[in-house]
Amino acid sequence: MALDGIILHKLTNEIKNSLPIKINKIYQVSNTEILFQVRCNRNKNNLIISTHSIYNRINFSNHKYPTPESPSNFITVLRKHLENGTVFHVEQRGLDRILKLEIAHRSEIGDREIKTLYIELMGKYANIILVNQDGIIIDALKRIPPFENNKRTIMPTAHYPTIELQAKKNPFTKTSFDLETPFLDQFEGFSPLLSKEFHYRISQGESFYDIVKQLETSNTIYICKYKNNYEYHLIPLTHIANEFKTYPIHEAMDYIYFSLEEKDRIKQLTGDIFKFIKRQLKHYEGKLPKLYDALDESLNNEIYRTYGELLYCNLDKTEKGLKYIEVFNFENQLITIPLDEKYDLKTNAAKYFTKYTKGKKAIDHLNHQIHLTQKELDYFKALEYQLQQASFQDAYEIKEELIKYGYLKPSVAKIRKKSKKMEDIPNYTELIYKGAIIAFGKNNIQNDYLTFKYAHKEDMWFHVKDYHGTHVICKAKQLDEDLIRTCAKLAAYYSGGKLSSSIPVNYTLVKHLKKIPSGKLGQVIMNQYQTIYIDVEESEIEKIVGK
Repeated sequence: MALDGIILHKLTNEIKNSLPIKINKIYQVSNTEILFQVRCNRNKNNLIISTHSIYNRINFSNHKYPTPESPSNFITVLRKHLENGTVFHVEQRGLDRILKLEIAHRSEIGDREIKTLYIELMGKYANIILVNQDGIIIDALKRIPPFENNKRTIMPTAHYPTIELQAKKNPFTKTSFDLETPFLDQFEGFSPLLSKEFHYRISQGESFYDIVKQLETSNTIYICKYKNNYEYHLIPLTHIANEFKTYPIHEAMDYIYFSLEEKDRIKQLTGDIFKFIKRQLKHYEGKLPKLYDALDESLNNEIYRTYGELLYCNLDKTEKGLKYIEVFNFENQLITIPLDEKYDLKTNAAKYFTKYTKGKKAIDHLNHQIHLTQKELDYFKALEYQLQQASFQDAYEIKEELIKYGYLKPSVAKIRKKSKKMEDIPNYTELIYKGAIIAFGKNNIQNDYLTFKYAHKEDMWFHVKDYHGTHVICKAKQLDEDLIRTCAKLAAYYSGGKLSSSIPVNYTLVKHLKKIPSGKLGQVIMNQYQTIYIDVEESEIEKIVGK
């Protein structure tokens, strides 16, 4: 569900309560997201603005975002005009999805200037536009030239064109309504989903004004899953669900949207490794059946050895000059052997043995190529799975791995480097569960580090059987059944088999693990282990990890 004007009204009021807001740094963390690192209410905070066609929003965020070193042209303009400035006024146009931020800033010569940042959160038309005191556009995230839209041009030096408000009523003022007409068409700020909820509740006997009062006083977002999507509002959407998760409004925006836009951040800052990995998978998936076809053809070379042996057994029967010869094979069956009439039987036999030897060598080569291709296919399938659940930092480590193995060329760093002390420590997850320390990785670099550098030889190691997945390390003085099952659930959930039932998870002491010679990062062999079969639910993992 997209943000509507009613929720934006509540977000705007909470942002107003944080004024004044000092802007410290500005970054573009994806093609559609602008991050303002700010200070308000005596605390540092992140203000994220997204112009994504579906996930557009504005909210304070507690998440960490990647901060690119090289700014885009628009970010350079924003930094020049807004960094070290102060947001002193925030205004929503009616209940429409348009915000106006007025920012005081000092020019290069020290004069106080007022700039206006218009944030238009209207689906695919969402935009961020910087305007000066005279209403002239300085720049915009998405420029719209006259040949694309001659009614509303968004270009530097053009006048900012205001959007006309629709003639709808404000639901927060006492007003009349018509039950025969969708509320979406009567009131500003209503989404289709909220309109349906009002009609449903009124049909169940609730008063229109009571529902509006609940909207006005609510500071909580009610989230439910409907048709595999998150739906949410300031009141429970009872016409589509009965169970809801509740969050404060800014936390709810993070919960719903942060991970949904993570793939866009990864594409922006690591290059599109999604496409690269899919391309490699397509290559190896196409190559493998061709190798098997060639192997089947080569396996027919056994007949050439048989021909050679039979000819050597019949050297006394004829001289050269024949195109074929009929002889009995070792099963006493009469067969016909083609011959080269220029040569005698001995030379023809030698030629058949030469052909057989070449074919045998081809079989060895093809078997080797099939083995290598299967390994590469398994490797890139594992990377594909890891990317599906990767955060930005996880994906960046996957890119480093691909560079290390020569699949990608090294590129100039696009994000700020870690400190030297932190450079060799990957972004693994660590948590405390009933006094035990549990750590797990989400890519090969993290898994390899945890297993061979982080873990002690007496720590317990967990990994799902027959699937790609995380390495889970458990550091505990005493390992009871609950701890074993908890670690096994983590290993099963963060694996390719998480949707299965009775998932087999192997576990053993770290001292029983060895690296595979010349193997990829994270690959191990075990000389002894135990297996537990586990079922896992997402809600259980959320409780364990604390999401």
